Amino acid sequence: MRDPVTDFEYPGAWVAACRSPELLDDVRRGLAVLTASGTVLRRGFTTGTTAAAACKAAVLSLVLDTVREVDVTLPCGITVLLPVDGYRGQASCRKDAGDYTTDVTGGLEFVAMATPSLSGGVQFVPGEGIGSFARDTPRHRQGTPAISDPALDCIRRAIDEAVEEADLSGTTVILTIPRGAEVAQKTLNPRVGVHGGISVLGTTGFVEPWDDHVTEGVIDRIAHAPGAIVLTTGRLGLRYSRLLFPEHEAILIGNRLAEALPAVDGDAVICGLPGLILKFMNPDVLEGTGCATVEELSATPLWEETVCREIAAFCARYPRIRVVIVDRDGRIVGESP
Repeated sequence: MRDPVTDFEYPGAWVAACRSPELLDDVRRGLAVLTASGTVLRRGFTTGTTAAAACKAAVLSLVLDTVREVDVTLPCGITVLLPVDGYRGQASCRKDAGDYTTDVTGGLEFVAMATPSLSGGVQFVPGEGIGSFARDTPRHRQGTPAISDPALDCIRRAIDEAVEEADLSGTTVILTIPRGAEVAQKTLNPRVGVHGGISVLGTTGFVEPWDDHVTEGVIDRIAHAPGAIVLTTGRLGLRYSRLLFPEHEAILIGNRLAEALPAVDGDAVICGLPGLILKFMNPDVLEGTGCATVEELSATPLWEETVCREIAAFCARYPRIRVVIVDRDGRIVGESP
């Protein structure tokens, strides 16, 4: 049985140990994950997925009056059905965190208002509660809404589908998150230069249930991998790890490097984007740089020296671990000798 989100082939022993066989269909569809202990944990939905559902429901409710559920095609290609509350051009959707119990945005309400556009065309307007960048970064200009490209594509696709289904010539959709500014104070946004609300994100559209059960499964994979492994911290890292190291088993560990490394028996590779990796190597890597994020640091003259220094220090502590840092386009921007 294969996970359609990560492409991980679940070991037969995990499937045999499953405590809830009736939930294995959700695992096959990517809606849940199976752990080494046999526990099935439900994936949640990202802020981007929740926003897309609210926007789609708002547009559909212009012609259907009441809308109680909508289907959304996620960035990973899986189509899911989400509960919504839509009525005459206004709709809301609450973020479902799945079994990721520490998700501070879980339960947060997203509200969309849609109006027909007689002149045609589709306009999406991020409103109150959606954060914006406080200053220029390598990828974003000051004042730009904090909405990732995959999330924005998902939202626009959902609106376009609704416009076609409702047979409208066009629409304007305004998205707000009423408690966004309040909840954002519990996230990393204030520390990474995003103010005024939460970020609308989602590389796959799912929230992974990164709890102790999932960590247990990841550690089991590392400890029992039959050959060489590459540890990676995110979805882009997973993609580039498979391209750069096709003979290795690529294992997604999120921000659990501290738990993962002790399980490595022999040589291994850490490969991924610089943010989590450099902050793991040195939590104080930004101290004295004047930068709020690793991404900002990457655009300064300090970058090359910093990366070389931190990788060298890390490899002195872990001589059997190779480090390969890539940017969002897959280019190697730092690696151990």
